[in-house]
Amino acid sequence: MTTTVRALLFDVFGTVVDWRGSLVEQLQGLSAKHGVQADWGALADAWRAEAYEAILPQIAARTLPWLPLDEVHRLALDELLPRHGLVGLTEAEVTWINRRWHQLQPWPDAVPGLHRLRQGYPVCALSNGNVSLLLAMARHAGLPWDMLFGADLFQRYKPAAEVYLGACALLDLQPEQVMLCAAHNGDLQAAQELGLATAFIQRPREKGPAGGEVSNGGWDLEASDLQDLADQLGMSSMAAEDATRDRATD
Repeated sequence: MTTTVRALLFDVFGTVVDWRGSLVEQLQGLSAKHGVQADWGALADAWRAEAYEAILPQIAARTLPWLPLDEVHRLALDELLPRHGLVGLTEAEVTWINRRWHQLQPWPDAVPGLHRLRQGYPVCALSNGNVSLLLAMARHAGLPWDMLFGADLFQRYKPAAEVYLGACALLDLQPEQVMLCAAHNGDLQAAQELGLATAFIQRPREKGPAGGEVSNGGWDLEASDLQDLADQLGMSSMAAEDATRDRATD
């Protein structure tokens, strides 16, 4: 099937960027600068869970109106702050915390791997993030996307079929001509059921001490990281070397 693939879609949070490690590192800076103390790892875990397990299902069921992910994160954060002993923060401080999702760091292999993959394929984000969030993150992290497919383009969140098929339609490709690359079995299963090719990317440190997902198997490719994916798809290492050199001289 991979010989028919003409474009690559990437889940972003966890697959391309280290959302948990980045949040914890940035929030520890709040402790250092303003003396705000909390178990930042526990907050990051609860924040992700509250957004994805409590709020997004309500939006999918339409018991809540459509909200972009920035607003979903803020709703979740407002619920969680007092539970974690964080009271009395200013609006500016809460807004700053919420925008940490805009400045997540890529996994070490992500940028060079994407540059290599761009030799043979358009590389596109397919994320539950809104486009403005994804754009800010890409500029911060140096992610060389050809296209950003945010959930706000479709006003639906993965794993809704409209997201995957909408991206394929905008690329003017059939589902079997598009490969979803992700570190999450549920994401890949939803795409596979719609006819997309699939690649599981191992991210054993995605959730910190809790580890990451283990492949359920049955995917077209499995890779240890994006460099390994580029190897399997026959991409030269020269693009990554050139990109690293260009960034060093910017």
